[in-house]
Amino acid sequence: METFNNALFLRINGGANSPQWLVHTAVVVGEYLIYLVPLLLVATWLWGNRSHRELAVKAFTVAVLGIGMNQAIAVFWEHPRPFVVGIGHTWISHAPDSSFPSDHMTVLACIGLSLWFDSARGLGLVTVCCALAVAWARVFLGVHFPLDMVGAVGVAALSCIIAASLWRRMGAATMDLAETLYRAVLAKPIARQWIRR
Repeated sequence: METFNNALFLRINGGANSPQWLVHTAVVVGEYLIYLVPLLLVATWLWGNRSHRELAVKAFTVAVLGIGMNQAIAVFWEHPRPFVVGIGHTWISHAPDSSFPSDHMTVLACIGLSLWFDSARGLGLVTVCCALAVAWARVFLGVHFPLDMVGAVGVAALSCIIAASLWRRMGAATMDLAETLYRAVLAKPIARQWIRR
């Protein structure tokens, strides 16, 4: 499996002769596209109705679970990044921590799958497409192996299953509490109709 992982990495990873426009594109996609996730969730909450807000909170919950699982996996099984073992070319600096699974891919896959399975299929599909682009970019830039991305999708799927079980028991109470706090903290902007009640 490691041999396959390394070989696939070398096919995707950008070499020393890669055009600068492609490297810059990969940096933007691999480093900054993930910041659209909090913007998406915040916008969904501030200007959405109750069902939209529920989508945002559930997606956030799935992402938090996914990142928690990643941290647990790294504690019990540390997998070195490509540049740590001297494979390929590295285009950005990164801490030499465990590469498996990819946190970037986990967050995007968690959000995308959560939205998809909660009937926001269009938005979920866009997020999953962003996740695939980020997966390519992170491997191209030399900070992840391809199987780090596959592992991230597995973690995201498991997070969706766990979150769905939790939500059935605590979802309504969580939403009531979250909306109560929101309306208390942001009462003035709500009163001025800058954001939705």
